[in-house]
Amino acid sequence: MIPSRRQFLQSAAAATLLAAPPALATASPKAGLLDAAELVALFDGLPGQLSFRILVPGFAGSGDFVAEFEPARRLFAASAIKTFALCEVLRQHDSADVKKRLEERQLALDSSIWSLGSPTFNPPGLAGEVSARTVLEAMITRSDNTATDMAFKLAGVANIRDLIAAAGLTHTSIPDSTRAFTAYLWGAPDYRDIGWEELLRLIEGPMVHPFLNDEQSLASSAGDFVSYYAKALQGGFFEHPETLDEFRRVLTLCDYIYLIPLPLGMSAYAKSGNADMAGFHARTIAGGMECGGRWAYFAFLLNWDAQEAADPATVDAFFAAINQALTRVRDALATTGAPPPWPQPPRPIRPRRE
Repeated sequence: MIPSRRQFLQSAAAATLLAAPPALATASPKAGLLDAAELVALFDGLPGQLSFRILVPGFAGSGDFVAEFEPARRLFAASAIKTFALCEVLRQHDSADVKKRLEERQLALDSSIWSLGSPTFNPPGLAGEVSARTVLEAMITRSDNTATDMAFKLAGVANIRDLIAAAGLTHTSIPDSTRAFTAYLWGAPDYRDIGWEELLRLIEGPMVHPFLNDEQSLASSAGDFVSYYAKALQGGFFEHPETLDEFRRVLTLCDYIYLIPLPLGMSAYAKSGNADMAGFHARTIAGGMECGGRWAYFAFLLNWDAQEAADPATVDAFFAAINQALTRVRDALATTGAPPPWPQPPRPIRPRRE
């Protein structure tokens, strides 16, 4: 398969063709108003490979509630991994005046940083300087890849990888940049240093490497995402409450919160990812939700093979299952009384690479 440039521009990325999962038969026991087996069964019949996890800490006085399927399965997560760049940029600007610092930090927007799949910064149509705060918003709201590469450059990709390692996320990988990721897939030997015009010429040829690989990929698992968000959304990576507020605020801008849609009557914080190409499709959404002072954390990843360039039936079925599962979680949280105390998770301590 040789995807066209138009296909690539419409897609975050794709992975190798995958077989159907086994029957969804196992889950953790019932806990109060939630039945893990019933939540797992909502996803039965979906094609491809699935990884999901729902965690409700300290639910109904019976310990943590967990519903999951293959939570350690590494899948192509697409733009959902951009949450780690957001977290690391905010960690480096962690302060009581974090918003002001991000507004004042101006980043270069030009051909040195342009990347395919950038609906906000729209290369080569835009150039100049952009505030770091605007960059982070574009990266989350529209999954703009140029904004992502600007955030990667600001944070330092080694620092983002250190954050991932310190958080114990062993199934997660990020590329050096989205431009380098594209260049690697299309076989450029100098994929880390490729220029904009050369990249445009390169993608007119055949793709050489699979999207899910060990060199340059955007991959994770449901277990990794839930572990990360359970720390991050409670301030585990920040010292100042103002930085946590900014982290949560930006994550509310993710459009998939409304496209799925996640159930009303709660606050949702998430980052999504998607890919659609003839022969492969992917959807991911991961984050946390708060209802009545109680929290739940979730991650849903699906990679599947469909020969058409779009597969709306599978997308609708996957989104419907997510909506039903999280609606049941919301209803359970709303009817279980006063929330337990929420301890502050330990903050990973590690040196920052310059």
